[in-house]
Amino acid sequence: MGASEHTEGYGPGPAEPQWAALRERMRATEANWDARTPVHLASDFYGLDDRDRDPADWFAPFEWADLGDLAGRSVLHLQCHLGTETLAFAERGARTTGLDFSAASVAAARELAARRGREVDYVRANVYDAPEALAGRRFDVVYTGKGALCYLPDLAQWARTVSRLLTDGGRLYIVEFHPLLSALGPSPGPGEGPELLLRHDYLGGGEVRKDSPHTYTDGPAVEGPTVSYEWPHGLGEVVDAVLGAGLRIERLRECDELPWPRWPSMDRTPHGWWRLPDIRIPLLYALLVSRP
Repeated sequence: MGASEHTEGYGPGPAEPQWAALRERMRATEANWDARTPVHLASDFYGLDDRDRDPADWFAPFEWADLGDLAGRSVLHLQCHLGTETLAFAERGARTTGLDFSAASVAAARELAARRGREVDYVRANVYDAPEALAGRRFDVVYTGKGALCYLPDLAQWARTVSRLLTDGGRLYIVEFHPLLSALGPSPGPGEGPELLLRHDYLGGGEVRKDSPHTYTDGPAVEGPTVSYEWPHGLGEVVDAVLGAGLRIERLRECDELPWPRWPSMDRTPHGWWRLPDIRIPLLYALLVSRP
C-alpha cells in the first residue's frame, strides 16, 4: 500500500484573494474531518468492527452494472474518507487508488486495507491538487460521490481536474445525494406531523458554514475543530461542469433508495438499502461520464 502525501499548492484557481479565502475554508474543513475520523471508525454507521461486512454494501446494484468489469482496470476514488467503498474496487480486481485531504482518514484507510489484505494506494491531497499529487497518472475510472461534491467550492475547476486524471475513453462515475434529499428536513419540527417538508433550497449555490460538535454518524462529540464549510450544488450545475470540461454524458439515473435509513419510516429493500414506503422521490443520482 502506498503512503503518498501531497500538501503543496492546496486548492483551485489562481492566487486571487477569493481563492485564498476558499483555501482557508477548505483547510478548516480538513481539520474537522481529521477530528471526525475517530468517531467514524468506532461508529455503528460504518460498522468497521464487523469483519464480515462487505464493502460492496455501500453500492447499489446499478452501480456495478454501470461500472462493468473492473478486473485489471485502474480506478481512482476521489474524496475516499475511510476507504470503505475504495476497498470494494480492489476486491473486484481493480488496481485501486484512493485520495483524500484528511491525514487521519488516509491513515485509517491504509489500516483497514491492510486488515483485509488488499493492496490500495492511498494518497493524501486536496482533490484540486490530484494531478500533481498523483504525478500525472491517468485512470480508466474515476469514482466519487455520496457526500463528496458539497465540499468543493468550484465544480468547473473540479471537472477540468478530473478530465486530466482520465485516460482517453476513461469514465467518471458520480453517485451523489440528490439535491432533493438535502432540501427535505431530516425530522419534523415541534408540533408538526411526520410528513417530509421542504426546509432548504433545492437549487445549489452559495456557501454554508457549519459548526457542530457532532458528525452525521452515531457516537460522541468530536474532539477537535467543529467548523466545516459546504457548497451545495444543483444537478444542473454538475451537468454543466462536466460538459464544460469537454466530457461526454453517457447516462443519468435517479434512485429512490439510500444505503442507510435517513428517516424512521423507511423500509429495507431486498438488497439491504432503504426507501420511503409510500412515495418514490429521487434520493440519489448517478452520472456516468466519459472522456472522448
